[in-house]
Amino acid sequence: MDLDHLDIASTATTVFDFDYTAARDQLLRLYDKGTRRQWIGSDRLDWSLDIDPDNPVGMPDEVNPLFGSPWWDKMTDAERGEIRRNVEAWRFSQFMHGEQGALVCAAKIVQTVPDIDSKFYAATQVIDEARHVEVYSRYLHEKVQLVYPLNRHLEALLTDVIADSRWDMTYLGMQVIIEGLALAAFGLIRNVATEPLGKAINAYVMQDEARHVTFGRLALRDYYPELTDAERDDREQFCVDACYLMRDRFVAEEVWDRVGLPPEVAAWVDQSELMTQFRSYLFTRIVPILKDIGLWGPRVRGAFTDMGVIQYAEADLDAEMANDERAAEEIDAEMRALIDARAAHVASVAAEAAERT
Repeated sequence: MDLDHLDIASTATTVFDFDYTAARDQLLRLYDKGTRRQWIGSDRLDWSLDIDPDNPVGMPDEVNPLFGSPWWDKMTDAERGEIRRNVEAWRFSQFMHGEQGALVCAAKIVQTVPDIDSKFYAATQVIDEARHVEVYSRYLHEKVQLVYPLNRHLEALLTDVIADSRWDMTYLGMQVIIEGLALAAFGLIRNVATEPLGKAINAYVMQDEARHVTFGRLALRDYYPELTDAERDDREQFCVDACYLMRDRFVAEEVWDRVGLPPEVAAWVDQSELMTQFRSYLFTRIVPILKDIGLWGPRVRGAFTDMGVIQYAEADLDAEMANDERAAEEIDAEMRALIDARAAHVASVAAEAAERT
C-alpha cells in the first residue's frame, strides 16, 4: 500500500430509484433523526483541553496490552509512558482509517442501493463519517502528535468490502462487521477513559454509529429473507471469515516493532488474558445484529460458539443503542460543566487582579 493512498477497484453499478413514494416509515424517521443530530466537531468538543502525553486517553494500566508482561515489569516510567502513547496512537489511527472506510462505503451505498429511502439516510451518514475522520485526525495530529498507517488486516477487510459489487455486502461488511467491532472498542474508551476530550470524541461518534447500525439492520432485515440458500450461505461465510480475521490478527504488532520490543511480544499479547476478554467484548454488538438480520445459520452459530461469544445473541440491541444516545448526552453535560467551571475560574482570577490594582 502507498503511504498516502489506497486504491481499490470496484465494479459497482449506480442505481437510480424513481419510485419516490415507496419509502419506509422507519427509515424516513431515521433519516429525519440523522439530519437533526448533525454536529460540528470544532463546536461540540473543547479542543483547548490538554492531554498527558504519557497517557493520552487516561486509561488505567490494567487495560494496556502489555500490562503484567515481563517487558512491562522491567520498564521505567518514561518507557511505560511511551508505550501508552503509542498504543493509543495506534488505536485512534485505526479508528480514523476505519471511519474513512465508512465514509467511502456510505457514499457507495448512496450510489448502489436500489431504494430511495436508503439513499436518503446514507447521505446523512456520509457527513457523519466525514466528521468522524475529521475529529480523530485532529485529535491525533494536534494532541497525540503520532499517527500510525492503516493496519494490513483492516486494509484487507476494507478492500474486500469496497471491491464487492453487491450493495448489501457494503452494508454487511461496514455497518455490521467493521462498525460493530468499532462500537465495542469505542465503548471501552467511553466507559473507562478519564481524559475528557478523547472520552467525548468516542461517545459522540458512538451516538452517530448507533443510528448507522440501525440503518444496516433495517435494510438487511428486509432484504435477506429474499435470498436463496446459496446466497445466504455466501454472506454467512464472509461474516465468519471476517470475524476470525479481526479476532485473531488485530494485536497491534506495529506498535511493538516501532518501540523496539522483540517479536515474541506480539505472541504474548495474543495469548494474554486481557486480550481474551477484549476479543470477547468485541463481539457484543456483532452477534445479536447478525441474528437480527437473519444470518444465523449453523456456520455462523458454530463460529460464535467456537469463539465463546454465542451468549451475546440474547443481548438487547435497542437498549444498547439507547444507552449510546444517553451516554453522549451525559458527556455533553459534563463538557459544559467543565467549560463553565474554567470560565468561572478565569473570571475569579481576573476579578482578584482587578481588586489588587
